[in-house]
Amino acid sequence: MAEESKEKPRWQRYLKEGNLGKRLLIGMTVLLCLAVFIHFKEVRVDMLELDSNAKNYIVAQVDFEFPDEEGTVILRQESARDIGAIYRIDPKAIEKRRYQFENFLIHDQRWRSLLPKTTFEDLYQGADEVKNTLQNLRFTDSRTLNRLKSLNLLTPEYYPLPSSFDGNSATLPEGFWEGLQTKLTKHKHQGPEITYVLSYFQGIGWLFDKDTSAQRSLRRLVEATVPERMSQIKAGNRIVDQGEQVSQRQVAMLQAMKKAIAENQKIWEPLPLLSSLMFATIIVLIGGYYFRHSHQNLVRNIHKLFLYATIIILTLIVAKVTDYFLLRDMSSLLEVVRYPLFVPFAAILICVLLNAEIALFSTCFLTVILGLSLAVDHSRFIAINLITGVIAIQASRNLRKRKEVFIVCGRVWLSCIPIFFVYNFAQDMFWNMYIVSDLVSTFAFLILTSILVVGLLPILESIFHVMTDITLMEYMDPNNDLLRRLSVEAPGTYQHCLVVGSISEAAAQSIGANGLFCRVSTLYHDIGKLFNPHYFTENQMGGFNIHQLLTPQESAQVIIAHVIEGEALGRKHGIPQSFIDVIREHHGNTLVYYFYCKQVEQMGGDTEAVDEAQFRYPGPKPRTKESAIIMMADTVEAASRSLEEVNEDTIAELVNRLIGEKQEDGQFDECQLTFEEFQTVKRTMIKNLAVARHLRIRYPARQA
Repeated sequence: MAEESKEKPRWQRYLKEGNLGKRLLIGMTVLLCLAVFIHFKEVRVDMLELDSNAKNYIVAQVDFEFPDEEGTVILRQESARDIGAIYRIDPKAIEKRRYQFENFLIHDQRWRSLLPKTTFEDLYQGADEVKNTLQNLRFTDSRTLNRLKSLNLLTPEYYPLPSSFDGNSATLPEGFWEGLQTKLTKHKHQGPEITYVLSYFQGIGWLFDKDTSAQRSLRRLVEATVPERMSQIKAGNRIVDQGEQVSQRQVAMLQAMKKAIAENQKIWEPLPLLSSLMFATIIVLIGGYYFRHSHQNLVRNIHKLFLYATIIILTLIVAKVTDYFLLRDMSSLLEVVRYPLFVPFAAILICVLLNAEIALFSTCFLTVILGLSLAVDHSRFIAINLITGVIAIQASRNLRKRKEVFIVCGRVWLSCIPIFFVYNFAQDMFWNMYIVSDLVSTFAFLILTSILVVGLLPILESIFHVMTDITLMEYMDPNNDLLRRLSVEAPGTYQHCLVVGSISEAAAQSIGANGLFCRVSTLYHDIGKLFNPHYFTENQMGGFNIHQLLTPQESAQVIIAHVIEGEALGRKHGIPQSFIDVIREHHGNTLVYYFYCKQVEQMGGDTEAVDEAQFRYPGPKPRTKESAIIMMADTVEAASRSLEEVNEDTIAELVNRLIGEKQEDGQFDECQLTFEEFQTVKRTMIKNLAVARHLRIRYPARQA
């Protein structure tokens, strides 16, 4: 079957590995998120506070127009001046004439013969109606009437001032009364009564007074009709001079320029969209090529690949949200937060959850992407984020406790101090308040980074089944229920686990694998022996061997069962999946050779009469370097106890023979170890076993 798969084309073998669709989905998700991040850039324009003094001059970056409030105010004021004085007939004079008309009706009864069908009540009501109408009338000059008419603001209550108006009084012309009569009798059947009343009110001089309230209302209406004035500014024109006090007009210009720059980006046009998508595709392809050739384990492990994508996307989101709120803030916050630190957050998470090489690669490309896409001082932002990201990686390599994340961020913050002085020296300044604000803002960013990292680490470990050194150190605690039981119920197995852990850790470190993982996971690799500890020689303490009461097949099944029972016990106690993988893989599908040989011997040497499958562990074979190293260390440590003569030569012969047998049996076909790494691992194990099994001199007995 293996030969058949090797004959297939490489792309078919890759498809057969599975999870290709998930890998492509993760890659497309990262590509789209990156494209969106690059495409939708925030525009940074230094927004100055009203009445503050500008520290630097600002020049128009593009042609734009802005709402000129001062010019608009002037236009509205000039337009309002077209509205002249508004006059009304003195209400007291109207009321007086109305009272005189009532007395006239009482004392002069001639109206009864002139209007035989009219009652006193009809004339009384008609007089009230004329009085109310006259009180509502307003008079002004022709310019005002024309202006109101052009703006559709002219109402029927407005009339031109009589030509006889001398500033205080005037006689209303006969045409005015005819129009008023027509207006009042339009909906009346008693026209003669209105005519009779009006005849009493006309022909006299009326006092006029100014209606300032009506004039103000009209002017406000006219001002509201004047559109906002837009003034043109050409690119290169100076908007604010250094040291100049900022006016409302200049604030409006800056806001309009920012809007114009954003509109000029043309983010919804096809070519800019294609540009961002192509740039993101190039970055993703470079990253994919790098990981495919340098970190195949990341590409093959769907959980780790998804974890990596999650960290990258999370960093982009944090950066974009922070950038958005900083630019939307109209205070001086932008002057305080000049160099936001985003890269150390991703660097620490990737270094702790994956490895330092991936973190370094990600730090470099994230720094460039963020520096080019965020509204920051690009060169200085890139420099400080790249430096702090690299320092964060170096400081996180040996992270063992969660609280050490704060120490890492403290070191990163200390590295910022000389960088800020470098920036100041470049401007021929030793000290200014910017250094203080930069230190405070970076300190705040790194505190938030520490809190986020400490909070996210256990969540990401749990979701993506990733073990960090921090979690490994927690599982080394001897007070763990399983380890405490193992040390009490199976002390020989516990000591065996400690020695195997020491050997496998040294071997893993010699080839750059995860030594701490080997050391910790081996503490749990034989927990299945807790069910029947006395069936294993290391726990028999030289007493009776219970296997003498069992058949070879029964003995083999008891021995093999410790893998299955260990897996079940591990799941019951919630130990990590990576530990359970070691439990399942540390014997692979090897043969329980001792009892197999005894069974063959009992069958008269007929190997065909023995079912070899019943004497093999269920597997699977080791699939990682660490799991393979643990298999080797477990095998040689147990076998080294049977050596009669312990020296480096006998140990070397034992190690080479046992590991060679495992290789011939195909146990290491899936573990990714190279031939060179095999040799390095064997040399390291020989050296450590020689130290662990060295002979001590025999001390003479004390003579009485």
